[in-house]
Amino acid sequence: MAEGLTEKAEALRRKSEMLDKTIDSMADAVLMIDAEGGVLFGNAVWKRLIGDVPPYGTPGWSRAFDRFYPDGATPIPADETLLGRAARGEDFDNVEICIRRPGETRMIRLVASGRAVTDGAGERQGAVIVYHDVTASRETERQLYQAQKMEAVGQLTGGVAHDFNNILTVITGGIEMIADGVQDRPELAKIAGMIDEAVDRGSGLTHQLLSFARRQPLQPRAIDVNALVLDATRLLRPTLGERIEIETRLVQGPWLALADPVQLGNALINLAINARDAMSSGGRLTFETANVVLDEDYAAQNAELTSGAYTMVAVSDNGTGIPASVRDRVFDPFFTTKPVGKGTGLGLSMVYGFVRQSGGHIKIYSEEGVGTTMKIYLPRAVGAADALQSGMAPEIIGGRETVLVVEDDDLVRQYVMTNLAALGYAAVAAASASDALALAAHSPPFDLLLTDVILGAGGNGRELANELVRRQPSLRVLYTSGYTEDVIVHHGRLDPGLHLLTKPYRRADLARMIRLVLGEKAVAKVAAEKA
Repeated sequence: MAEGLTEKAEALRRKSEMLDKTIDSMADAVLMIDAEGGVLFGNAVWKRLIGDVPPYGTPGWSRAFDRFYPDGATPIPADETLLGRAARGEDFDNVEICIRRPGETRMIRLVASGRAVTDGAGERQGAVIVYHDVTASRETERQLYQAQKMEAVGQLTGGVAHDFNNILTVITGGIEMIADGVQDRPELAKIAGMIDEAVDRGSGLTHQLLSFARRQPLQPRAIDVNALVLDATRLLRPTLGERIEIETRLVQGPWLALADPVQLGNALINLAINARDAMSSGGRLTFETANVVLDEDYAAQNAELTSGAYTMVAVSDNGTGIPASVRDRVFDPFFTTKPVGKGTGLGLSMVYGFVRQSGGHIKIYSEEGVGTTMKIYLPRAVGAADALQSGMAPEIIGGRETVLVVEDDDLVRQYVMTNLAALGYAAVAAASASDALALAAHSPPFDLLLTDVILGAGGNGRELANELVRRQPSLRVLYTSGYTEDVIVHHGRLDPGLHLLTKPYRRADLARMIRLVLGEKAVAKVAAEKA
């Protein structure tokens, strides 16, 4: 009998050990509590994820964690917490909650299921709760949803910007001509100047839309972020006012960043203006740069990011901070917390679009009442920085060459033809790719093809140019568009060897680009003759 009891005791011990090891090796956290809510057992995952928790209902228990509903902002009442429900004998399945230790910013998202535990007589002895950590998967879902939403809205805004840029192109050219004709009439000249300024503002708006939509052709180059930050601070000091203190923390020997310097400068100014608005009573605005290597673990937690070397530029303020309830929406176009008439809601969406189109990454760190930090990560450039283009106004020079103009918008086509005639060029117009091909088949050779990228009837300027160059290899091509899609711009950069005149443009821009493209033809001709 003694041997039998010993064997049974040993079997029970082995069974208990196996059960303990099984529970301890589970991927999910397992917690067992007694009928009063006291912790009886927590497996290894529970201890790593949660740690020691005082008994339910005690002051220590209420202070151990901040507990929220799935929105991450609404606190859960004490009697509605999972331990509270389990202590009352409730069963529940797949209940999502968020927990955060006081003083920390990291939020842990859990999905839990609980069951009451009873004895042989059916009396409740406690409960077991299984917690599944979904923090990483929810973040991936959020980023995927954000990317899909931004892409959908980007398609819409890109199309609107295309049509609006066509309209602005005509207005820009028309007001230039009117301004030339009323130079001796000050009152009319002033009105023309006001219209011209309004056109510039409209052009800026479409550029913001296209930056958000990631359809803005960028001119990336290797740039020194420290020099760019210092330039931005010089511009901002008179704008931000005396109540805002500007501080810089610049890394020694920053890696060169591959980005469009104009767009990056605009992004920093946008972030600084937002920071100023968050510090209505004054405060400190800090610019920081650093060399950063983002590893594969970080990349795995952030969609569309590739691990590697990045140059980081951060803009921080000690203002009001961003409420957790809207933090995921700040990059949405037209979303703003500012009063009506105080902002378009495009500033941060433009920054987001520019950074993503540049192959970079942007991250928000914010806490209400403490402040906000926006960190921009830009790919590290390989090679020396290019010299910035001169800001001098281009000289208007015409010519006598023959130009084939292909534009499906009637008003824009008329505007271009008028300007080309004024510049001395012989120009022939076509409204579609098929018309252009027919004209080229029965006309003397053209010197230049000036074509919109996006043409009606399903055609595009790239396909047209390829066909015409195949027929006439000496033909030079200048593209023009307010919305390029992926025809000649890929990954935010103009395809090598191509020239693009972005709408809306002025007569001087048109004249300069035509001479630039035709000048390449002249250089090629001289080189061929020497050969």
